[in-house]
Amino acid sequence: MRIANEVVPKVNEKSVVRGEYLSHGTLECYDLRRSRRFYEEFLGLECVRHAPSAMAVRCGLRFHIVCLDVGQALKPVGQKNHWGIDVGSVAEVERIHEAAIELTSTYGIRKVTDCVKQHGVYSFYLEDLDHNWWEIQYYEGTQHDDMFDFGDQYGDSDPNSSGKTP
Repeated sequence: MRIANEVVPKVNEKSVVRGEYLSHGTLECYDLRRSRRFYEEFLGLECVRHAPSAMAVRCGLRFHIVCLDVGQALKPVGQKNHWGIDVGSVAEVERIHEAAIELTSTYGIRKVTDCVKQHGVYSFYLEDLDHNWWEIQYYEGTQHDDMFDFGDQYGDSDPNSSGKTP
């Protein structure tokens, strides 16, 4: 088993891009101040403002999210386009779920789904004030390592592999 902060060797040395690691993603918000409060106080993320209309958000490892203040030009995303945060137990998922329901108006949380066991995790989703979706999940082990350690489960030519998300 790999240690969480270990750098995983590159597999495809013939690719055009030979990146060192996946470094960041981007999401949009209506107002950086309001979003930052939710990210820090509710999600427990570290935030730094690095530009007038942007901040970096992270939770461990070498990956961050750039949050862009786009005001009313924001384009809401659906639940399948979400960010995941792993926690240490089923009880922790349930505690956070209760807090999300209780703090809906405090943080402008738009929707909280029920807790369910699906795709190997116990989790729920919430839609934040900026229409971004977050999955709070518990997985026994390290899902990131397991997914890649298990390898491809379907091939591109597999008739059961439509390319569409279930």
